[in-house]
Amino acid sequence: MVGEPLSLTIRRVALPAVIANLLMTAFHNVDTFWIGRSLGADSLAAVTGSIFWIWLVISMGEMVSIGLDAIAARRHGERRPDDAARTVSEGLVLAMLLGGAIALATPFVLDWLFVALHTGDAVSDIGRHYLGTYLLGMPLLFGFFAVDAAFRAKGDTRTPLVILAITTVLGLILDPILIRGLGPVPALGVRGAALATLVPRGLGCVIGVVLLQRRAMLRWAQPRWKVIGNIVRVGAPAAATGVAFSAIYVALTRITTQFGTPALAALGLGFRLESVVYVVSVGMGAAVAAIVGQSIGAGDIARARRAGWYATGIVSAFGFVMATVSFLFAEEFVSIFSTDPAVVREAALYLRIAAFSQCFLGAEVVLESAMGGAGWTLVPMLVSTAITLLRLPIGAWAAQQWGTTGLWWTLALTAAARGAVMAVLWGWGRWRLQRV
Repeated sequence: MVGEPLSLTIRRVALPAVIANLLMTAFHNVDTFWIGRSLGADSLAAVTGSIFWIWLVISMGEMVSIGLDAIAARRHGERRPDDAARTVSEGLVLAMLLGGAIALATPFVLDWLFVALHTGDAVSDIGRHYLGTYLLGMPLLFGFFAVDAAFRAKGDTRTPLVILAITTVLGLILDPILIRGLGPVPALGVRGAALATLVPRGLGCVIGVVLLQRRAMLRWAQPRWKVIGNIVRVGAPAAATGVAFSAIYVALTRITTQFGTPALAALGLGFRLESVVYVVSVGMGAAVAAIVGQSIGAGDIARARRAGWYATGIVSAFGFVMATVSFLFAEEFVSIFSTDPAVVREAALYLRIAAFSQCFLGAEVVLESAMGGAGWTLVPMLVSTAITLLRLPIGAWAAQQWGTTGLWWTLALTAAARGAVMAVLWGWGRWRLQRV
């Protein structure tokens, strides 16, 4: 990734990563369709509340992904593939330990998680079925993140795309069967929705580990706890951003619930629909993180800098297009997933307001990932978290003044601010001095 024209590298590495993330979004949107159409507004609201806890937990898994990506990419850039392969094994060990700890803790904390959300009894009961099932699968899900990072650090984003395409098709087949039942398979409702996500991802983890070993990109050895510590050191600040982001959204959910189940369901639907820009940016950011890591390892700082700006321009243009579409066709999009008039009305309002922030979302995600690829994660985490924390006092005040409109505008304006700040930090250039 350091010897060819930059535009070619970004297309070659980023396009498969973007397609892979779009596949995941397509699956999650189909999942939302079956939940909303088959199980109703209470189930949609229950899954929405669960999503914020899932984001929090997944942020811990991304600590492994970000740290492993940055360190393994740097080793590849330094032409040390054996060291990179051993680092991958240490990333997998860390992923399994973290995922296992979360699975073991789930039965003891599940009830409290919904007490914290202040959702009603019906919504909380459904949510416990969904979230309890989902969290038990964290070891394999975290393992999948590590596998994806291992391929990406080498510059191979096609293999994870193929794995994800196969497992996504499996998930799309399982989703309606497990949710609604078919023949001898009982209707599992929201439990089925969780299983339709976890079973394919677990299979993808196993397939990925086998392929990594066959390609000499994974070498099992006695874990080097210093390297595991470095993975945590590099990945923890970025993970802390995600944890803080999710925890803040749990508090925002409590603010949203005062406006009833339609508002909470609308919040979840809005996230699903605007996630197209987010996942394209995540895919582009993941590719750029690997390019930045290898470029710094090879001593080409200028290439790393150009990669960040080039990718940001691409996703910002895409964000503007999607913002226009979301604004003009909000009701049409929402009506695909819900027939409840109150949910459709509130989610369409959310989408029109959120269209503003989609123009800035790409810069936030891509440049934060690029700085993660350089191993410089602490300062972006502190700044991003500080801005996100402002959502609580401002959101609570705005909700009292203008209802959900004030809350939705709070989310949009703070998201735009994070994008602008990440551009300033990337331009500042302190990431160039980080050693991993």
